[in-house]
Amino acid sequence: MRAVVQRVSRAEVRVDERISGSIGTGLLVLLGITHDDTTDDADRLATKIHGLRILRDERSVADTDAQVLVVSQFTLYGDTRKGRRPSWGAAAPGPVAEPLYGAFCTALERRGTVVARGEFGAQMAVDLTNDGPVTLVIDS
Repeated sequence: MRAVVQRVSRAEVRVDERISGSIGTGLLVLLGITHDDTTDDADRLATKIHGLRILRDERSVADTDAQVLVVSQFTLYGDTRKGRRPSWGAAAPGPVAEPLYGAFCTALERRGTVVARGEFGAQMAVDLTNDGPVTLVIDS
């Protein structure tokens, strides 16, 4: 699994002009899933992100009432080494990725985090205000 984590003062995701998920202060997580990822990977990554001290005053989601918006992002596994058209072969197909996306979100919720979600597989518009800016790439 690969996550791009951004500290935000606000973020929302829209699908067909309706808001699918929205948060105030917290983290936006763009989540990519590859073929060999497991529910254990989802749980470990959720634990890592939940405890990351990247919010203001070196606090984590675990220490605050900050929320997390999770958006599926298969393009994080795009391969651009050859030519001008990315290859998506490293991204897990929907039937594999969607349950793991759900497992990641559920793992965060089990830790007491309020989780907003994008819509898996949909064309989404993500709007955010990056705070800091703080952006990290985390691989499981």
